[in-house]
Amino acid sequence: MQGSKRSLTEGSIKKGLILFALPMFLSSLFQQLYNTADTVIVGHFLPEALASVSTSGNLVFLLVGFFHGMSVGAGVVVAKYFGAKEHENMRKAIHTNLAFGIVAGLLLSIIGALCTPAILRLLKTPEEIIPYSVEYFRTYFGGVFTVVIYNICVGVLQAVGDSKHPLYYLIFSSVLNVALDLLFIGAFHWGVWSAGLATVISQGVSAVLCFARLLRVKEVYRVSLKEIKFHRGMLSRIIRFGLPSGVQNSVIAIANLFVQSNVNTFDETVISGVGCYSKVEGFAFLPITCFSMAITTFIGQNLGAKQYDRAKKGARFGILCSVILAEVVGVILFFGAPFFISLFTSDQGVIASGARQCKTEALFYFLLAFSHCIAGVCRGSGKPNVPMYVMLGCWCVIRVIVLSIALAIKHDILFVFCVYPATWLLSSICFLCFYFGYDWLHAFDKKAGNGASLPIKTAVKNVTETAVETETEAGDGEEKSET
Repeated sequence: MQGSKRSLTEGSIKKGLILFALPMFLSSLFQQLYNTADTVIVGHFLPEALASVSTSGNLVFLLVGFFHGMSVGAGVVVAKYFGAKEHENMRKAIHTNLAFGIVAGLLLSIIGALCTPAILRLLKTPEEIIPYSVEYFRTYFGGVFTVVIYNICVGVLQAVGDSKHPLYYLIFSSVLNVALDLLFIGAFHWGVWSAGLATVISQGVSAVLCFARLLRVKEVYRVSLKEIKFHRGMLSRIIRFGLPSGVQNSVIAIANLFVQSNVNTFDETVISGVGCYSKVEGFAFLPITCFSMAITTFIGQNLGAKQYDRAKKGARFGILCSVILAEVVGVILFFGAPFFISLFTSDQGVIASGARQCKTEALFYFLLAFSHCIAGVCRGSGKPNVPMYVMLGCWCVIRVIVLSIALAIKHDILFVFCVYPATWLLSSICFLCFYFGYDWLHAFDKKAGNGASLPIKTAVKNVTETAVETETEAGDGEEKSET
């Protein structure tokens, strides 16, 4: 490690992945506090506006998720060039991505401000909470430009192995967000729009600090204002890697918005309960998020450096850690569901609704962890289309069809809760087939083209050998050679 730059192509795989993933875990934790602070404080000071904030997650993800996915794809390009030590191409990728982010952020602010009322009505949002929702969303999207820039800057830093500085900036801005929420809503008694304002200010601080870091570093990935422009060849490469992730996020968001529109057909207690559960779920997803992002960077750097055996071992270790941690969190939430939901509201009806969803889904988090980690492997190995197709099919098309049929038969919120683990299982099966049945290790290589499918017998043999290796491999010391 040199300064804040960490190469993941050498040293202990386990130690390197954990040390890289840990700051990302803490960063995700404080990022989640952004969303949670709004819900908790609004729920206690403005209970009549809680449902309006509770419905915010899916709409925000729809509009922001596409550009966040694009930044993930660009991060893969940066990580590959960083691992291969192609510094000139890496710099072009960084500056092209920043130029794209500036344009995208401005467009997103305009779209969000203009389209919010229409989207809310399209989602069948109850008329009594639409005024609050419009207030919150328009304030939030007024500053969404900073969210896009922040995601791009963080993507660059993580791609070169720096997961610490984004953590420092998020800690500061998260504390600031909570303080501003308490000041605006608790002390000044402003409306729900001020919760959006607090989030915008805090995220703006994160973006400024992160961008300033890229301007000040003396490493090869230093940003120069004069170099921020579109490089045609690099832009097409970033789009090729980023577009599938962006589309994937968008289609998942659209599917979730469809689910939310069905949730909105129930009473306000159910809507608020589902919203509160989504905040609890956000914390449960932290180990999933951090390891899937760490795996993407790890795979990208090591395949760029042609360290195939190391990439395979790192992927396997990261998947195992994420699955175990996700299930541990799931068990804790299953038994403590009412307590965790009560942190957001004192309404017993809302607590009961949120706890019911938590108990239905929590024990299946390991499936979600597996799906996201294999998706990270796909992106890191240059196959971003795979998670896009799998999640489009399982989490969008099938989820929507099944839910539509089920609710047409019986209008029961339990069907909404059950459709998530069912589609997580389906996507996990698809990803399992890809992981053992496709030569993803050589997907980046020009000689191997797009990779080659493995025969079924070979895929089954790989599954068996992996199970045996997992049982026999021991120790935290030097990694053993693998045939």
